[in-house]
Amino acid sequence: MRLLHTSDWHLGRTLHGVDLIGHQAAYLAHLVDVVRAESVDAVVVAGDVYDRAIPPVEAVTLLSDTLAQLAEHTTVVITSGNHDSATRLGFGAGLMKESVRLRTRIAGLAAPVVLGGPRAQNVLVYGIPYLDPDFARVDLADSPDALLARSHEAVTTAAMRRVRADAAARGPGRVVVAAHAFVVGGEASESERDIRVGGVDQVPAGVFAGADYVALGHLHGPQNLTGPEGTVLRYSGSPLAYSFSERHHAKSTVLVDLSGPEVSTELIAAPVPRRLADVTGTLENLLADDQHADDWVRVTVTDEHRPLDLFRRVRARFPHALVVQHVPATGSGRRRAAAVTSAHDPLEVAADFLTHATGHGPTPAEVAVLRRAYEDVADIEKSA
Repeated sequence: MRLLHTSDWHLGRTLHGVDLIGHQAAYLAHLVDVVRAESVDAVVVAGDVYDRAIPPVEAVTLLSDTLAQLAEHTTVVITSGNHDSATRLGFGAGLMKESVRLRTRIAGLAAPVVLGGPRAQNVLVYGIPYLDPDFARVDLADSPDALLARSHEAVTTAAMRRVRADAAARGPGRVVVAAHAFVVGGEASESERDIRVGGVDQVPAGVFAGADYVALGHLHGPQNLTGPEGTVLRYSGSPLAYSFSERHHAKSTVLVDLSGPEVSTELIAAPVPRRLADVTGTLENLLADDQHADDWVRVTVTDEHRPLDLFRRVRARFPHALVVQHVPATGSGRRRAAAVTSAHDPLEVAADFLTHATGHGPTPAEVAVLRRAYEDVADIEKSA
């Protein structure tokens, strides 16, 4: 039994204003080719299929066309991530044919997709959608009077308890779990959306004990994690770089082989539409650089004074420059403001601003107010 693990497509996303839909289409065409060439029994997509709750029409069309092609050759199991609207992504789940299986509802997380074939039998794929603790702690509680703790660890633990109970009832077999979560030990980048609730966002790897393979989504860098004995945990990572912090990632898709006594994995390199590069120096030195003409580039000009016609001159040398910034070199007497990205804790950013503006940090009561305000805004985004 061979699976292909992928995640974090973020269809509809842009990179500093550049539309990536064509590059995303190229990756998905590559995915279809891999399925054909490697005789893949199932493709497992671990969340963040879309980049936002209401995706653009082009993204919906691309997903529809891709699923139609994949369904001709294999089974596709899709879970929802924190960027997706679980309801919209899961629309029509009950009408889909057997080869496309959507797992976007908490109620269905312990109902596996059962895979079989000439090479293996009784491979159970459980799709755990992104579990928002504010809602999942109610839906996964054993009773209305026994709400779970308000944390990702609590709701994921409850979900895995249901998965293990179902798998045990079905008898011997291989268990695959697809989950969208921030697991302890994972290395984040700047382009993942913050999922902190109550100040906590991580899930211990031990929560996934009992699974043979855990197909993780959410973190954009491909990476292995240390898990319980007998359990392989891996992030496939995103197929494209969605921030300059990912410029050194080797983007890939994971080919998972369950036919032997132990799970084995192989990384299949994803196509690279255009590389990312970071260049820094005086304008004179940068204009003399003979590299990165075809790359997406972040350019930092360090001249003491801002050069005239800076943007036009940089773009003439680097046609695909996405960011052009003037930051005088150290010693100029100027202090560069720290860049704030989605990888930063919003509460820490707010606390830093308060310290800067008032001379002292927020009190515990003020931190509670800031956290509630932030989570209220996050809830509004989730309901969009």
